[in-house]
Amino acid sequence: MIRKLTGKLDSVGQGYVVLEVGGIGYRVFATEVTVGRLAKLFSEEEAVLFIYTHVREDQLALYGFETKEELDLFELLISISGVGPKAAINILTIATPSIIKNAVLKNDISPLTKVSGIGKKTAERIVLELQNKVEQISPEKQQEAESGQEVIEALMAMGYSAAEAREAIKQIPSSIKDESERIKLALKAMRK
Repeated sequence: MIRKLTGKLDSVGQGYVVLEVGGIGYRVFATEVTVGRLAKLFSEEEAVLFIYTHVREDQLALYGFETKEELDLFELLISISGVGPKAAINILTIATPSIIKNAVLKNDISPLTKVSGIGKKTAERIVLELQNKVEQISPEKQQEAESGQEVIEALMAMGYSAAEAREAIKQIPSSIKDESERIKLALKAMRK
């Protein structure tokens, strides 16, 4: 499977580029943003794209991304029922990976519903199915989870659910490091 291509830009089309690697031209579908950036390079320097190879019975297609983060998010998106490669590319065209991740973590479907072909129900499914997966790849959420784990466990020991504890943790300023103070503030936030 092709995972990365480095070569000269041969041509640009609507939603794709042709990248020449070792005398072979590869048609690579990409976001409009990526196509625009690569068009500025045009034969001046080599372009590097991280590749997802999509194989179906009747088609073999390459999808290219400038960053590994975009590729990872693309693969997560297409793992959701009802979201194909074209819809995932459209999502990544509308918003950056960080905007999509933040929307997923905040249960905000509005950035996703702006994408052509993504309705409210599909956007809700994307948010629901990606929540745990996005947390796993988001460095910010990883640090937050590690620093707040003791507080969450303490709140759960008091009878609160994990979801309630996580919501309360979000209300605590990150500058407060003392565990007992963080628990007090979390309890105060839960009473509101």
